[in-house]
Amino acid sequence: MSRPAFPSTILEFQERFGTEEACRKYLFASRWPEGFVCPRCGGREVGGETRRHLWICVGCGRQTSITAGTVMHKTHLPLRTWFWAAYLVSTFHPGISAKQLQRQLGVGCHETAWAMLHKLRAAMVAPERELLKGEVEIDEFFLGGHEDDLKGGRQHGKKALCGAASEVRGSGSGRLRLQVLANSQAKTLEAFTKSTTAAGSIVHTDGLFSYNGLGAIGYDHRPRKVASVPERDQLLPRVHRAVSNLKAWMHGTHRRVSSEHLPVYLDEFVFRHNRRRTPMASFQTLLGLGLTHEPVTYREIIDRAA
Repeated sequence: MSRPAFPSTILEFQERFGTEEACRKYLFASRWPEGFVCPRCGGREVGGETRRHLWICVGCGRQTSITAGTVMHKTHLPLRTWFWAAYLVSTFHPGISAKQLQRQLGVGCHETAWAMLHKLRAAMVAPERELLKGEVEIDEFFLGGHEDDLKGGRQHGKKALCGAASEVRGSGSGRLRLQVLANSQAKTLEAFTKSTTAAGSIVHTDGLFSYNGLGAIGYDHRPRKVASVPERDQLLPRVHRAVSNLKAWMHGTHRRVSSEHLPVYLDEFVFRHNRRRTPMASFQTLLGLGLTHEPVTYREIIDRAA
């Protein structure tokens, strides 16, 4: 049995997941496409579903919830609400704010919508994701709002320094990685490169001195200087395009993001960029159906801002 297909239109989605029972059937088919497998003993024989929607293994008696290990684990909200939240987040190209999500879903409390979004965002980063490879453009940039009191080109006030790495795919862009950086020193930029890009890759950077040691740590470093780039061409076109889109997205959708939660928003933008052509994979990833890591709790979300 293959995994269930993903609805191609919003009307189809509404019809497909119009009841709690339909959502539960989708979760069961997605988690166990080849049939039920007990997480304790591996048994494949299952009894009936209980009134609390638990499945009982005939072999060992373990009760398993179809929401265990997903963002919906121990939720008090209807499954339909979570399904719609994941659908809106994964398919709405500009992204969606907590205020918009609250309005769209009719959730009474803003904090509930905010927590839902952060739980969905926590599912966006796969711990085992592969490093970028082939040809990669790497650059650093400042992210933040305008500050009137700044003087000089190298003073950035409370703006956050971030690193960006983008795969080269012909004239287009492949996968993207973004990360908040402590500074632009060689040790920091080399660590960012190693955490995002496979050794042996061709790495294009600008002429910043801090990148000069990349060749010594296993990369084919090919720095580009402004004088070597034809007029009207960008120095690092793919990574600059990604940064420009990121800034437009941050300003247009979220307006202002606290420094404590900035890494989460960077991860969301990377998720959207890298899965822009695979809505079904995005939807299932957000719900936690890949089961690659434990779902984040509300307390863990709050502790980030502490």
